[in-house]
Amino acid sequence: MNSQILSKKLLEKLDDIDSHNDNILEKASRSIEVCRRLLSKYKKEVLKEKFPTINDEIEFFKKTKQVPLVKLIYFSEIHSFEIQFPKGDKDYQLKFIKKKMGKLNRFFLYNMDFGRYVDSGATHFDKEYYTRDYQETFHITTSKFYFQDPEFCTPRDMLLGKYKAYDSLITYLDQKKFNISNELNDKFNVIKPFEKMNWPFSNTDYVELLYALCSKGLGKQNNKSLMQTSKKLQRIFDFEPKDIYKTYQDIKNRKTSRTLFLDQLSASLLSEMEKSEE
Repeated sequence: MNSQILSKKLLEKLDDIDSHNDNILEKASRSIEVCRRLLSKYKKEVLKEKFPTINDEIEFFKKTKQVPLVKLIYFSEIHSFEIQFPKGDKDYQLKFIKKKMGKLNRFFLYNMDFGRYVDSGATHFDKEYYTRDYQETFHITTSKFYFQDPEFCTPRDMLLGKYKAYDSLITYLDQKKFNISNELNDKFNVIKPFEKMNWPFSNTDYVELLYALCSKGLGKQNNKSLMQTSKKLQRIFDFEPKDIYKTYQDIKNRKTSRTLFLDQLSASLLSEMEKSEE
């Protein structure tokens, strides 16, 4: 089973659904269907064959399964929201959105520790969170069971899916609120999670750039911490940093240049300028 190909095909199918459907409920329904189909395929494979190693099991539940799972939760929430969304009264609509956003914010607050674990790129609890051997010790904490099975779920893989899906749902609700507040035509398609750019550099390069931007003032105006700023950058780049604080200490302890990646960026820019002047 080539999960990368299957994930790519799923995303292509979701894009196709998005481009050929204007109705939000129809779009959400069809997206839910294709996500469930892939999850069913994954489930059959997982039940049929054991993972070669613990790391393979972690990789599947932490990353591979998350591709259709996050989309499933995202579109399920949109479908539920739009079915219940009030018609006509602008103030009532805005109150409805505010109430939903309040529930999402309470979820993030309640799961703050787990969110910090995810956003920091930490891995020390991955064995307990993303393998099925620890369900008695680390109980499943999610309240909604979109696709739940003890043989196909770990203590935190569903929570991880909700955490990522709700992050995108906040963006959807923000746009919905903006459209209604400004009396724009609310015929906008289901807002897809931000299309990320691939981060082609190393984890160390990311951490170096992150600290450089923060030290220059990025995030200060909005009172964003280092990790909150990193989370914003992760929305742009298709990259999940690991061990940010430890990596920063390694950067500080370099025997050569402490700003190796920034030096390379500067050299590349100067080289490009020189070429353009030839």
